[in-house]
Amino acid sequence: MFERLKTRWLNIKPASSPLVSNVAIEPDILINLRQVVKEYITPAGAFTALKGVDLQISRGEFVAVIGKSGSGKSTLINMVTGIDLPTLGEIHIAGAPIQKLNRRQMARWRGRNIGIIFQFFQLLPTLSVIENIILPMEFCGLYTLTQRRERAMHLLELVGMAEQADKLPAMISGGQQQRVAIARALANDPQILVADEPTGSLDSKTADTIFQLFEEFVTQGRTILMVTHDRDLASRVSRVVLIADGEIADQPISHALPSLDKKMMVQISAKLTPVNYKAGAIIFQEGDVADQFYIIIKGQVEIVKRHESGQEFIVATLSSGQYFGEMGLFENSQRNATARAHGASEVILMALDKDTFGKLMTDSELTYSAIARLMRQRTTVNHLLKILPSPTETPLVNKEIKHELIAYEPGTVIYRRGDVADKFYLIVQGEVEVMHPYQQDTPIARLGSGQYFGEVGVQGGTRERTIRAASDSETGIKLIAIERDSFRQMITGNATLEEEIALSMRHYLSEQLVEFIPTLQRRARKSDLLKDL
Repeated sequence: MFERLKTRWLNIKPASSPLVSNVAIEPDILINLRQVVKEYITPAGAFTALKGVDLQISRGEFVAVIGKSGSGKSTLINMVTGIDLPTLGEIHIAGAPIQKLNRRQMARWRGRNIGIIFQFFQLLPTLSVIENIILPMEFCGLYTLTQRRERAMHLLELVGMAEQADKLPAMISGGQQQRVAIARALANDPQILVADEPTGSLDSKTADTIFQLFEEFVTQGRTILMVTHDRDLASRVSRVVLIADGEIADQPISHALPSLDKKMMVQISAKLTPVNYKAGAIIFQEGDVADQFYIIIKGQVEIVKRHESGQEFIVATLSSGQYFGEMGLFENSQRNATARAHGASEVILMALDKDTFGKLMTDSELTYSAIARLMRQRTTVNHLLKILPSPTETPLVNKEIKHELIAYEPGTVIYRRGDVADKFYLIVQGEVEVMHPYQQDTPIARLGSGQYFGEVGVQGGTRERTIRAASDSETGIKLIAIERDSFRQMITGNATLEEEIALSMRHYLSEQLVEFIPTLQRRARKSDLLKDL
């Protein structure tokens, strides 16, 4: 049935867009949104639905847009289709800067380049099924009268509705009406199909059939952008775009889980649920049952524990692109700390349920290793903080354990390669960048709040890497610096800390070996060549 797409009717190409952009765009990028802002003026005041959205979609991608009600999904779709225009920013679709088109140009461009599929079909009730499909061709002046009818019949055959061609929409079922709506969207052979909840009003069997049609269209080179609440269907697309509070959330998720391949990223993104917390709100309490894993999309989260003295203190302040909640899920236990939204602003999180998190740990060994290592580091930091006197916002010097709280501005070097190793550091807030040993301006790793660094050289010697406060941080970082002798004193006799530090050292040495092996191999090959000579 799908082979009919290859007939001459589907190979007739419409004319090009009325305006062509002179902005350089990668040839494979079909949809390109740059810093798009959409603001609406309401009786209650200005409301910003999209906040500086950057989105690029390549030819042949099947993209699902997911987000809760009011997140900006429909506004994003309206921007792409030209139904609405941005307040700020640029939108280029197939090279056309659509924000510059006038009404007549926009209608002509949309009719020839975009096929729109609505949740509730939007078929004209007084026209027959086949007349509904012919109508877009008439509006755009495409094909002869005979060709229009023949083409409409071919499209109805494609979606299995040829026998219903002369019926009115009211005489067929909802699933059949959606098939007709898909055929109508294909009438002018558009490059892009945009579907707004296309399966939302259908039963699961019919929804799966419609989705199979979409999958077939993608294999034939079409690009599909689909808004959906069906997370099972969303896990089958080539890419998921998560939108929260008018912003695309892809980057923080990729930052948090960099080891995931494209397929697994789609599957996990489809299962993530956006959650909002007001400033100061409790996300979970110490002692609660651990049932969710969280990735921070916007704002900051404070991880709070109680010191042995009874005083509550913040052990970590986490920002966008970081995650938390993994400890209780790994150990299948209760929360060992309280998490709350930072008092300055609202926090937006993506939550992953316990079962999906468990599957992620099983299916992705690299992600499991990365999260397990971070969890061990966070556990070590918690142990160290219990030993320290209760932290304050002022520098501390204790007779037994010498340490201080230090703040660094973004981009500031904390220590350089070759410096004397005299301190061990706990990250309380923000992130640091670990620099390449021979390319000093190239970061090779990032460490965040709740982690530590400096353990390698502090056992005796000099620094092997340069460390600096993350240069792209919106705020500076805060570290607790523990002097070398005090650090040694803290871990001596503490089996848990000694084991973790030793494990960290072994991990570092294995990284050094991996870097060194290619050098040995190159030397070996050179020796072999000399022997041959």
